[in-house]
Amino acid sequence: MTAVDASETSTRKYIGRFAPSPTGPLHFGSLVAALASWLDARSHEGSWLLRIEDLDPPREDPSAPDTIKRQLETLGLTWDGAPLYQSTRQDAYDEALNELRNKGMVYVCTCSRKSIRGVYPGNCREKRLEESATGACAIRLRVPQKIATFNDRISGSHIFDLNNTVGDFIVRRRDGRTAYQLAVAVDDEYQNVTDIIRGDDLLDSTPRQLCIIEALGYQSVRYGHLPVILGADHKKLSKQAHAAPVSIEKPEKTIRDALLCLGQTSPPDTDNVQILLNWAIENWQPDMIPARSTVWTPA
Repeated sequence: MTAVDASETSTRKYIGRFAPSPTGPLHFGSLVAALASWLDARSHEGSWLLRIEDLDPPREDPSAPDTIKRQLETLGLTWDGAPLYQSTRQDAYDEALNELRNKGMVYVCTCSRKSIRGVYPGNCREKRLEESATGACAIRLRVPQKIATFNDRISGSHIFDLNNTVGDFIVRRRDGRTAYQLAVAVDDEYQNVTDIIRGDDLLDSTPRQLCIIEALGYQSVRYGHLPVILGADHKKLSKQAHAAPVSIEKPEKTIRDALLCLGQTSPPDTDNVQILLNWAIENWQPDMIPARSTVWTPA
């Protein structure tokens, strides 16, 4: 199992994507990931798509999608086509789940989250439980007993023992909502995504998404995971930790700061964000991305 089939991906037009959850405005760490993804797409003369991952309404801020789009536009990170909202894609997720059911690759699980420590041990795997009409059960994918390997474009080779370090994982939650892993794989296939550049806080999601890609016979995807940005407290910048919204008052300064965090050398001193971005496209060097997380404090 591998994420990259060079003979296949090399013949496809580059399509990248940025897929924020609308739980609040973008913070600086999110912006760094978005910029890396955007530059990689533009440097390959490819498309860059915006996807709003709005599958968890209780955690979402209704104003966040418009705020995120305004932040990206002000910073010059324009996208191609209309944004895709996952909330409009439930029929596609249901169809994919039904295909997995028909292949015998999923099963019902009634285990509570509190009862599970570490990798799911497969308690419900052979119980042949029926799906509850009340929705008080999850559905898990049967993970094959094999080793998953993929060559990350940024962080190098990775090997996962699917059975012992990943375990059967949820594709539909107990509340009836589609789980992140399934929705992402379905939408990447639907949008013909070839390349995903994102933070390495999502690295553990990759073997799970590879399992779904293989199970559903989807096209291969190239991955690149960059180290997350840390705050002054040396903790990952995140909305949960109340990271401040990324500044758009001086777009060129924000983009320059992000380029420096990505290890890109000597961006020009200009107050025109478009000139800065054009330079960044022409001089984009993914191999210059630091191997370790950068601590960033706003000046």
